[in-house]
Amino acid sequence: MIIDAHAHLWKKQSGFVNRKPVTALKNGKSDFGGEIRQMMPPYMLSGENTAEMLVSNMDYAGVNAAVITQEEIDGNQDKYLLSVKEKYPNRFMICSLYEENKPYALDGFDGIKICAGRLKTQDLTKHYFVFEDACKKGKFISVDLAPGDLQTASMREIIQQLPELKIAIGHFGMVTEKGWEEQIKLARFKNVFIESGGITWLFNSEFYPYPSAVKAVNNAAGICGFEKLMWGSDYPRTMVEITYKMSFDFIIKSKEISQQNKNKFLFENARAFYNFNNLKQITPIKHML
Repeated sequence: MIIDAHAHLWKKQSGFVNRKPVTALKNGKSDFGGEIRQMMPPYMLSGENTAEMLVSNMDYAGVNAAVITQEEIDGNQDKYLLSVKEKYPNRFMICSLYEENKPYALDGFDGIKICAGRLKTQDLTKHYFVFEDACKKGKFISVDLAPGDLQTASMREIIQQLPELKIAIGHFGMVTEKGWEEQIKLARFKNVFIESGGITWLFNSEFYPYPSAVKAVNNAAGICGFEKLMWGSDYPRTMVEITYKMSFDFIIKSKEISQQNKNKFLFENARAFYNFNNLKQITPIKHML
């Protein structure tokens, strides 16, 4: 079994980057703050990134469940994700989106996403109230920190004040940036985990089978242990270059990681962290090749 700890969905993309609008166009393209970018695979014709298309990809690739996080560049998708969870209760965990100086939701969600690197007020202790609220209500935090160690001190302070709060640090600590190890060290705390959403983006210039990404996974395990690492795809943005299956296949085929640690990374750690239950086996279907 496999769990994707970092994927995105949206019904209508309507976000911001550097205070400039991000809007979906056609054929997988988006207006990204005034620049046209291939935001999604070209077969996503309408600009919608729906749960149905992700479920189809998951079934084909053999991924049993996924955690749907959010990003400010896509706009707030709270309402759509609540409908997704209602329709697919055993396939998805969903995050609401924390937006600075705006009301946020926790009811009905499994966790809340904080795009920490995009916050105007970068000191995370200034946002302590949302961490505390999530802890009291038994929700997890999904957080993408600013590159390197820019926010690790304030993150560590919150972790120490809220030791029972579950925190998943995204983008594998921004592994290609100087000081990324400081983010990984945070996972030495009991309830802090690292997920690899975006690791194929960060090593995209190297491309599949991402030998440096495999090396980074082993290096991170040396810092915090394999039992603290989880796989994530960063679907659908990473799918502009690779297939969904390729986003984890390089781990499966690697000879540098033991089968036991592959199982931890791809499934067991995420199942325990997010409390996934009642997952069903996916029957493989032969394809034309």
